[in-house]
Parts: sequence; C-alpha cells; structure tokens
Amino acid sequence: MPDQITRSTTTSWFSRVGSAFAGILVGIVLIVGCVIGLAWNEGNAVKTARGLTEGAGLVVEVPATPVQSANDQKLIHVTGGIAVTAPLEDTEFGVTGTGVKLARNVEMYQWTEESRSETRTRLGGSEETVTTYTYTKQWSSSAIDSSAFAEPAGHENPEMSIKATEIYARDATLGAYSLGDSVLSQVGGQQPLPLNAASEEAIQAAAGQGRTISVAQNRIYIGENPGAPAIGDTRVSYDLTPTAQISVVARQNGDDFLPYRTRNGSEILLVADGDVPPGDMFQSAQDTNNLIAWIIRVVGMILLMAGFGLILAPLGVLADVLPLAGTIVRMGTGLIGFVLGLIVGTVTIALAWLAFRPVTTIIILAVGGAIAFAVYRFGRGRDKKARAAGATA
Repeated sequence: MPDQITRSTTTSWFSRVGSAFAGILVGIVLIVGCVIGLAWNEGNAVKTARGLTEGAGLVVEVPATPVQSANDQKLIHVTGGIAVTAPLEDTEFGVTGTGVKLARNVEMYQWTEESRSETRTRLGGSEETVTTYTYTKQWSSSAIDSSAFAEPAGHENPEMSIKATEIYARDATLGAYSLGDSVLSQVGGQQPLPLNAASEEAIQAAAGQGRTISVAQNRIYIGENPGAPAIGDTRVSYDLTPTAQISVVARQNGDDFLPYRTRNGSEILLVADGDVPPGDMFQSAQDTNNLIAWIIRVVGMILLMAGFGLILAPLGVLADVLPLAGTIVRMGTGLIGFVLGLIVGTVTIALAWLAFRPVTTIIILAVGGAIAFAVYRFGRGRDKKARAAGATA
C-alpha cells in the first residue's frame, strides 16, 4: 500500500485578495513576454524558411570520395555509408559495441510524491484546501529531490551517483569525410544493446568490487535483489546506433562537415537516414520549421489567456464573499480572458506577418478583400433581382 498523508490549509479572504492582486503583475509580465515571443517566433520562422530556400538553391551534390577541394566552404550534399574501425566502450562498466553512438540509460529506484487537492470556498471568501500526498516507489531516469516533499521523513532518496551519457565514435567516416558529434547525434536507428550473463564478469571487473552487480532483463542491476528492488538500487541499459547509410547537407570544411551560414545568418546542417535527395531534406526541414512555429503559436495563445486570467482573477476573489457569485464571475472572466488572449495573439501574429512577410500579407489581404467584394456584389445582385421580381408581381 502506498504511504499517504492529508493536510488541510485555510486561506483567509484578505490573503486571497492580496495574492490575486499580486498576480496582476505576473499576468502583465506574462502577456508582454508572450507578445514578444510570438513576434520573435514569426520572424525566426521567416528567417529559417528563407535560409532553407537559399540553401536549396545553392547546394551542390558531391561524391563521398574523394574530397574535392573546389567545393571547400560550399554547401554540399553527400550520401554514403558510415564506417568505423574501433568499438565504442563505456569504461565504467566495460560495455562495448560497434556503431556510431553508445547511449547509457540509467534509472534509480526512488520515492515519488503525487498530490491531489480539493478546494472549497466558504461563505465570507475564505478558502479551505485539503491535499492528499501519496508516496510510491518507482524507477525514475532523473533524480527526485525528496527534500522538497511535503513529508520527507521516511521518504528520503539518495543521490543519483551514476549518470546517463552518450559516447560517440571518434573515427567515424563517410567516404573520405570525417564525422563529428554534430552529425552523429542526428543519425537514427538506435537499438537496445543486448547484455547477458556472459558479460557479467567483464562488467563486474570494470565497475569495481564495491558494488553488488548482476545482469538481468538486459540491464546491469546494482543492488542486492533485482526481484525486490530497494530505494537507491540502480539499473543501467544501453542503446547502440549502428553504422548505416546517411545523407548530409552541410558546409564542406576540408574533410569535415560544419553548419553553413546563409546570408540572413541562419545555419544549415541536415542529416537524414538513407539515400535522401537534397530537395526532400530541405522540404523536411521546412515542414519541421512550420511545425515548430505552429507549436509556439498555440503555446503563446494559451499563455496569453492565462496572463489575462491572472489580471482578471481579483474580480472572482472579491466576489467569493458569496461563493456562488464568485463562481459566476470566474466563468465570465474566464471567457473574457480567452477572447482577449485570442485577439491579442492574433493581432500580434498579424502585425508580425506584416513586418516580416509584407508581400505575402498584402496578397492574402487582397485575395480576401476580392472574395469579400465578390460576395457583396453577388448578394446585392440577388437582392436587386428579388426586388425587381417583387415589383413586377
């Protein structure tokens, strides 16, 4: 059974009013930050799109071997198979594998805290909050700070001494070109690296005699009993990215690949798995750029609504002297915050488009205006015919 504790707190109406008015400043800062962020996002999306368009018109297809000095510092497209000569090794545990990247994944058995709160507004505006904290033991890949728990006593987590890491090949080549981490980190196709009892002796020797180590379920287990984990027990697994055929678009710098800087300052270094034409790689990059821009737009709109909600929050708290009145007021302020956030966000994006994409904006407005005018004329024409028909009847 999980450990549970329940705590009840009461906040007076005056304290709630003070906190709500303090939240106005936070709301203003949030709104200003979102407006700036949305405008920056439109400019950055345009900058990236134009840089990719420029790159697509400059890229030169070259063979993987030999390196042609005439293309030095140019934007090139190369396709070929990755080759490595030495295996990758995690020296801490003696685990090896042949590929371009060896990723060590680490989990520790820890206490976790979950909370569930129920809040009730009382007559007079005070607020009672009953919070139930539930503590369970789980595997987690990140360290959980138990000192921040509502009840840390009896739920202490030790320090996570073993860290996750990634080990890249230092001798990886693509034909006559050498490959650095900036390229290798974008190579896909990683797979779990099998571990078995046969490698346990090598793992134990590398890890040292101070640890109780076993291999179970394709993981290195550091603890007494894998079947009954205790707080602080750790398990380590590995993913290996094998050598494969890739396509690279980057700046040729001798026999190395570096990001290519376009005229507007954006940088291009694209990597794709398999034999992918440069046009497809640039289109994929454009699609990713558009997706990121839309995600930031949506998040910005939501944060704008939250900002206006904070500014309007005091109205609901003031009305909470009568709980039903407070509920009704909050429904109204929530709707107002939604509308204001939508309007401000839309206007910000529109103005940013006008600043960064004036031609496109004018074309859209012209087309929209033409359609609206055509609909208006069509409606007037039908109205005239209807009136004429009514007059002759």
